[in-house]
Amino acid sequence: MTSQEAMMALNMLEKVGPITVRRLLEEFDEPAKILTTSQSRLAKIHGIGPEIASSIANWESQIDLKKEVSNCESFGCYVLTQLDKSYPEPLRQIYDPPIVLYVKGNIQESDRTSISLVGSRITSNYGRETARKLAYQLGMAGVTVVSGGARGIDSSAHQGALSAKGRTLCILGNGINRVYPVENRKLFEQIIEHGAILTEFPFDRPPSSQNFPIRNRIVAGISLGVVVVEAGAKSGALITANQALDSGKLVFAVPGPVYSPRSKGCHNLIKNGAKLCENAEDILSEFEYLFPSAKSEASEPPSLISLSDSERKLYELLCEEDLHVDELVRQSGFSVPVISVALLQLEMKRLIEQTPGNNYSALKSRQL
Repeated sequence: MTSQEAMMALNMLEKVGPITVRRLLEEFDEPAKILTTSQSRLAKIHGIGPEIASSIANWESQIDLKKEVSNCESFGCYVLTQLDKSYPEPLRQIYDPPIVLYVKGNIQESDRTSISLVGSRITSNYGRETARKLAYQLGMAGVTVVSGGARGIDSSAHQGALSAKGRTLCILGNGINRVYPVENRKLFEQIIEHGAILTEFPFDRPPSSQNFPIRNRIVAGISLGVVVVEAGAKSGALITANQALDSGKLVFAVPGPVYSPRSKGCHNLIKNGAKLCENAEDILSEFEYLFPSAKSEASEPPSLISLSDSERKLYELLCEEDLHVDELVRQSGFSVPVISVALLQLEMKRLIEQTPGNNYSALKSRQL
C-alpha cells in the first residue's frame, strides 16, 4: 500500500479527522504503518482512544479503498496528501489541514496568490454584480479567485474570474463527482479548464449542512484573505470570515444598502475591524509586498478592439455625455437585457461607472 492510498483510507473513516491523523503521523513515519498497527497499540496513543483505534484497526470492513482508487482513475481526478510537495502550502499552516484533497484540473504555484470571495446563496443583483466585478478585477491582476461553487455570490465570483481569463479554484462541500448545485455543471467544467475543483470528501459524498462549515475552513485557509461580498447576520459566509481570522488572514467586507438585511453581516464585520472593500485596489493594496505590479496591471484598461459591438456603442455614447439607462436604450436601439449585460461588462473592465439615479458615465482618465 502506498502512502497516498493509506491517507485516502484514513480520510474515508468517519471517526478519523485531520487532528487525529496529525497525531498519528507524529508516531509513525509511514501512513501505511498506521493501518497495520494493532488496536491495543493505537489505543495507547494520546488523543486516540479505543473507539478510534477500533475504527482504524478494522478499516477494511468499513471502506472500499480499491473502488475509491478506481473512481479517481475513471473520473480523471488525482489526490494530494499532506506528504506531497504540490499540496497547497497555506493549508499546511492551518490547525486542521485536510488529510487529502481530491483535485480535478490543476493547481499552480501562482495560486498561492489567491483571494477568497464568499457570500450568501440567496442574494441580490447588487451582490452578484459586485462579486463579478471584484473577481474580474482580481483575475485581471493575476490573482486566483477562490470560492465554494454555491449559488449566489460563489457562482458570480467564479464567473467574474473566468470572464477575465483568470484562474479560479472551487472548493466543494461534497464528493468531487457530485455536481451541486446541478445548474452549475457547465460552470464547473469551465473552472476545471482554468483552475481546479477541490474537495476533501470521498467519492459519492452528498452535500449536507454539516459539510459546508468543514469546507469553509479550506476556502479561508488556502488564500491570502477573504472578501465577504454580501451576507446576512447569520450567513454561513461569516463562518468563513471567522475561520480566516483564526488563521491570521485578512478579512474584507463589501458595504451594502443600510436597510437591507443582506448587508447586516458585512456591516458587522466592518464594525469589528474588517477592511471596507469597494474595489480590487482595496484588496491589492494590502498585499503589495507580494505582487507590487498587480495594482497597476489591474488598472490597465482593455483596448476597444476587445469590446463587443454593444459594449463599444455604449462606451462611445458615454464618452460624449453621462446618460441615464433609459436614454442609453433609446439612443443605442439595444434591448434592456443587452444593455444590462454590456453595462456590467464595461464596469468590470473599468471603463465606466454607475452614478446615483441609475446614470452612467465614462471614466474619463480611461478613454482610449
